[in-house]
Amino acid sequence: MSEPAERAQKLDAVDELADKRAEFVLDDVVYLDGNSLGALPAVVPGRVEDVVRRQWGELRIRSWEESGWWTAPERIGDRIAPLVGAAPGQIVVGDSTSVNVLKALVGAVRMAGEGRDELLVDATTFPTDGYIAESAARMTGCTLRPVAPADVPGALGDRTAAVLLNHVDYRTGRLHDLPGLTAAVRAAGAVAVWDLCHSAGALPVGLDEHGVDLAVGCTYKYLNGGPGSPAYLYVRREVQGRFDSPLPGWNSHVEPFGMRSDFEAAPGALRGRVGTPDILSMLALEAALEVWDGVTVETVRAKSLALTDFFLECVAAYVPEGRVECVTPVAHGERGSQIALRCDDAGDVMKRLIERGVVGDFRAPDVLRFGFTPLYVGFADVERAARVLAQTLA
Repeated sequence: MSEPAERAQKLDAVDELADKRAEFVLDDVVYLDGNSLGALPAVVPGRVEDVVRRQWGELRIRSWEESGWWTAPERIGDRIAPLVGAAPGQIVVGDSTSVNVLKALVGAVRMAGEGRDELLVDATTFPTDGYIAESAARMTGCTLRPVAPADVPGALGDRTAAVLLNHVDYRTGRLHDLPGLTAAVRAAGAVAVWDLCHSAGALPVGLDEHGVDLAVGCTYKYLNGGPGSPAYLYVRREVQGRFDSPLPGWNSHVEPFGMRSDFEAAPGALRGRVGTPDILSMLALEAALEVWDGVTVETVRAKSLALTDFFLECVAAYVPEGRVECVTPVAHGERGSQIALRCDDAGDVMKRLIERGVVGDFRAPDVLRFGFTPLYVGFADVERAARVLAQTLA
């Protein structure tokens, strides 16, 4: 047995989260793509069957009240809140990340007030965020300016209305300075909007602690909510009264069943709702979040860093020098929960890795991306992934 394999056995033996693996539907594949789609929590199929057969099939319309369908968006939001460092009453679940980015950005510009007509966006952002930012700028009459996250403090001015930033870069796994950048944006009189898609459920976020005004995120990555599971919108309690969503709907009305022609926003984060909640996927997400019972984000973060450190060690031990280049920062304070390796013929290499039972993903033009979900990825998985990568490259 190799030295890395022996180390993997020892690390797995003391893993505080090892028992969590039993709460997921897993096989003998090394699954390192949870940063795109989380694995299936074992409790979800039975829960969804109950929602379909009993709540929908038997109770039908009564389930809006008797099964708690109507309050699901805020109830599940409160379940997500501790995972992103938020107190209850500030997160509402529903719609897609893209829709919530639009709500947050336009709402942020409206909150910033007159005289501020510039919108800054992370120049390395996930493409959809960029598309939405461009549309939001057109809708609000703002000028859109792409800026590298590190350059944001120097780019802020008295005309800056809002800044859209990613907590973790989707391609490289770089963790950006949420506390520092939020403070800089607020000091400039602007509103920070954070995209948490690649950080929520993988590391501490601290929305309340760091004074974030608005944030969005998906639930199908590290939160394991399932393909297309609904996203969420965070609206800090202190700004809820000023949050003016560009998508008012009957579900965000203060009197949703009053059927009034005039719109009056509901109090609190509820004004982030729009239309009828997508109940089937929403309740699947609620069941999936049960895997977090008894788990702290701090414990998850500690294991995440240990997994990614060990992966880099194994890659260095197994992969011929010069064959891959790590583009993810080595420093813990700058790393999310993934490792991105630059590699020639990366697309073909990933196809062959998947054929050999190691699932990551490829990002054009030359990046192999490996996501480490601490709730179900073990150290033996990490050692095997690096070993198979070396064999594939050989």
